Parts: sequence; C-alpha cells; structure tokens
Amino acid sequence: QVHLVESGGGLVQAGASLRLSCAASGRTFSSYLMAWFRQAPGKEREFVARISYNGWSTLYTDSVKGRFTISRDNAKNTVFLQMNSLKPEDTAVYFCAATSSVVNGRFEHEYGYWGQGTQVTVSS
Repeated sequence: QVHLVESGGGLVQAGASLRLSCAASGRTFSSYLMAWFRQAPGKEREFVARISYNGWSTLYTDSVKGRFTISRDNAKNTVFLQMNSLKPEDTAVYFCAATSSVVNGRFEHEYGYWGQGTQVTVSS
C-alpha cells in the first residue's frame, strides 16, 4: 500500500518552469514504478512520463520530450517532474501514480495508486 501526495503546481506564464513533487508513504518506495499523468479540462487523463524503480529508465510522451524531466529520490520517497518551457497546452491537473507490477508504464490501467492531483495553469 502506498499513499501519494503531489505538490508544486501553480499559475505561471508561458516559458516558465515548475517542479512538481510527489511524496509517497511506505517503506518500499523503491519497488514502485512511478509516473505522472495529466488531465486537461474536458479531456481524458493522459500519460506524461514514467520512471523505473531505480531511476535508470525513463519514458516520456512526445509532447513533453526535451522540456520535462522525471526523476526520483528513493531515500526521500519522492518523485519529481521538472517542467521547463511551459506552454498553455500544458495546463492540466497533474497526477502522480505508482505500481508495483512489471509493466510498460504508459497506460493508466497499469497503476493502482494515485494522488489527488495538483493544478498547473500556464497563461499565454
């Protein structure tokens, strides 16, 4: 069982940066594949990025490649999403997700644990 709490969202102008954090409870954080998803108003939740258990492998959706970086600190039970060069189309609620299964990690149904989300708004 793991409990996830996101933070770091806010309102910024286009071109700015934000760093999201997701703090996880539990003693086995390093055994969880971690990911970020987002949901824009009126749209379905979509995959943003995921990171392997040890942080060596990452995967990004095409629209954020080169701008976003996912990382994790297993000693602090935290996963991060550094977002640079933000665009208005990045506006969404960002969710942290975790799974202990061996999966690709790109699909929502692969994750059993979710945070409550943090709002990111990018103005033009």
